[in-house]
Amino acid sequence: MSSVSSAPNEKHGPTLAERDVDVAAQLTAGVEDTLDEQQGRRLRWKIDKHILPLMCLLYLMTFADKTTLGQSAVLGILPGANLTQNQFNWLGSVFYLSFLAFEYPQNMALQRWPVGKWMSINILIWSIALMCHAACHSFGGLFVVRFILGACEGAITPGFMIVTSMFYTREEQTKRVGYWFLMNGIAIIFLGFVSFGLLHTRTALLPWQWLMIITGIITFIISILFWFFFPDSPATARFLTATERIQVAQRVKTNQSGLENKTWKREQFVETLKDPKIWVLFFFAAIASIVNSLVNQRQLIVKQFGFSPIETTLIGCVDGVVEILTIWFAVWISSLPYVGRGYGAALQYIPALLGSLLVNLLPSSNKVGLLFSYWVSIFAICPFTVFLGWVGGMVSGHTKRITTNAIVMIGYAVGNFAGPFVWKKQYQPRNHVPWALIAACNLASAVILLGLRFMLAKENRRRDSLPHDPTYDDAYISHVNEDGKEVQGKVDKAFLDLTDIQNQDFRYLL
Repeated sequence: MSSVSSAPNEKHGPTLAERDVDVAAQLTAGVEDTLDEQQGRRLRWKIDKHILPLMCLLYLMTFADKTTLGQSAVLGILPGANLTQNQFNWLGSVFYLSFLAFEYPQNMALQRWPVGKWMSINILIWSIALMCHAACHSFGGLFVVRFILGACEGAITPGFMIVTSMFYTREEQTKRVGYWFLMNGIAIIFLGFVSFGLLHTRTALLPWQWLMIITGIITFIISILFWFFFPDSPATARFLTATERIQVAQRVKTNQSGLENKTWKREQFVETLKDPKIWVLFFFAAIASIVNSLVNQRQLIVKQFGFSPIETTLIGCVDGVVEILTIWFAVWISSLPYVGRGYGAALQYIPALLGSLLVNLLPSSNKVGLLFSYWVSIFAICPFTVFLGWVGGMVSGHTKRITTNAIVMIGYAVGNFAGPFVWKKQYQPRNHVPWALIAACNLASAVILLGLRFMLAKENRRRDSLPHDPTYDDAYISHVNEDGKEVQGKVDKAFLDLTDIQNQDFRYLL
């Protein structure tokens, strides 16, 4: 059991005496920080090789699995499962209704249990529920399996955010989130080609049923790989040596947010709820996510421009290419020091707003123009990618990070739940009202991002003007290491599991 004191063998005051330190404090106690830049790059490359492929592969399939419903719209799910347009919209929303209900419990589980193992269990359940879609022939059956998918989804994106913040510096996180978020575009291409092939099948099962079975089997295999090969944290990662585990902790020390702490802290939870910027994050996630209703509607939208089912399926592959290119551009420009996350993400809303307005203004006869305008509107998906990588640079304290992730993803679920209901049959085929709402959401989201950046920049300037706070400078940890020896050493402030408000050395990413 670890303890913290102001000096070795001395008892500290009440502020730190009962505080559980971050796991990185135990890794680095009594160890001199000797990590140089070249070692850091080599270590980052090793981490990339071992965890990024698994993260990318899983995110590809989870996005593919979520969007199988939208893809099934041109594969016959409405007549095949006896669905009305309103019921189809409800199936798109029930996923996020379930996600909303289970999001905070899932985040609590991610803090309490090993992250990789908990994610693997959820992926396994997810894959079985997805395959069960093929056995459903009514709204009620599909409602149940979509509800199960939503409950499991609550562990995946937050889990990825936690792991990314454990292994990478704040400056690296935006690109890494971008890498696994790029898989959404590849998933769309994958589904497009699979669906094109399934449209030519003639079996007892309908094409949409085969789509659910194929994607479910692939996801099942990935869940097994994840269980055995995905790390829970740098402290237990099997692909790292004992020395490299220490070096990972030293490398991410600049984050001022540590690695992991399994103790839920009420004071951090309360602080999160009282922190104004957290609710700005929530409102951005909710409003920006209304645009995601395009995911389940995109096949119907393109078909209503005047394209056949076969053409619509192949055109859907281009959606994936556009998404890959736009996300890559957004991540690249947001990583430039003189642009940053706030400005870089907000810039993406300029073409997004233009595209959504053109879809509303162009005549119905110009189906090629409508199609290109729709593709330009896909820029609206990019800011959320940058935003997810940015969230990790806005908070510290493990319970606060977990709670912030949950609030952000609850906002994400609210927007995704509400979005599909605006796509009513009475607005078809041009859907002027839904596109007007999307344009309004794009504008509002850009304003919120710029306002958030202003808040963080102002707080950074205030902290820069203050004298150094020495409160947590002289903390020591005493613990028993893997060899059974008691080790005492000074603890860096970054590993005391302090929140961004407690730690005045913390600076917000812009």
